[in-house]
Amino acid sequence: MSLIDRKTFLKDISLMAGASLLAGPAFAAEATRAKPAVKLGFVTYLWGKDWDLPTVIKNCADTGIHGVELRVEHAHNVMPNLNAAQRLEVKKRFADSPVQLIGLGTNQQFDYVDQGKLNESIERAKEFIRLSADVGGTGVKVKPNALHKEVPVEKTINQIGESLNELARYGAELGQQIRLEVHGEETQELPMTKRIMDVANHPNATICWNCNPQDLNGKGFQYNFDLVKNRFGATCHVRELDRTDYPYQQLLNNMVKMKYNGWVLLECHTDPADKVASMKEQRAVFDRMIARA
Repeated sequence: MSLIDRKTFLKDISLMAGASLLAGPAFAAEATRAKPAVKLGFVTYLWGKDWDLPTVIKNCADTGIHGVELRVEHAHNVMPNLNAAQRLEVKKRFADSPVQLIGLGTNQQFDYVDQGKLNESIERAKEFIRLSADVGGTGVKVKPNALHKEVPVEKTINQIGESLNELARYGAELGQQIRLEVHGEETQELPMTKRIMDVANHPNATICWNCNPQDLNGKGFQYNFDLVKNRFGATCHVRELDRTDYPYQQLLNNMVKMKYNGWVLLECHTDPADKVASMKEQRAVFDRMIARA
């Protein structure tokens, strides 16, 4: 090889190597962007309410849905009355499966006028927080859940928010996130949710978006979403994703854009004869929508 050819050859190799080094991270970044972190999970609210725990895990695994929020007081019976050995058994069942226990869905609420009932609900929520920690969950879902005509609105907002702060502090010590479901006739209005969360300013107090018709009220979906998106926790509840009465594609578009890395949980409200087949269908719908997001 002549000296000139050799120099040309080495120059070309150098340029190719540099291009490769530049392309590598670029391709890696593109690949990262191309795979959203948002995941599909399942809530046992209706479709799973009559399944025992092995059936819940099997049906989720068989349908490629690898996360579940267990609704309490259902047939799977993951409740605070479980003893230490039973709690370890629940944790082991999930550890031995491809399905992650995301947490527990409770009905605890903090709007009570009766302060005795409020304190009981807070203490019961703490029992569920301890239970979730013991069985391998990552958080507990609670509700606001109402306003009362005989009580000033601001007082109820402060009471709910401070209750959440107390639970958030308690949960943080056990690695358990507190997730306020956007729920209740008046408290599910997103401007009201924001007012509650402005009081509940502990970073471990988060919201669980719930896909209510009220999300479209006032200034519309995007405005309401933007009001609270910075307080999202690890869970979001959706109905059947192929319904046309809610902007599910817009919801997922927003989640991908904000790089949401939590769980979109199916909390379906219909009653299909074959719920496992319907779970598979929803898995396919989710995948198509995420691909478009």
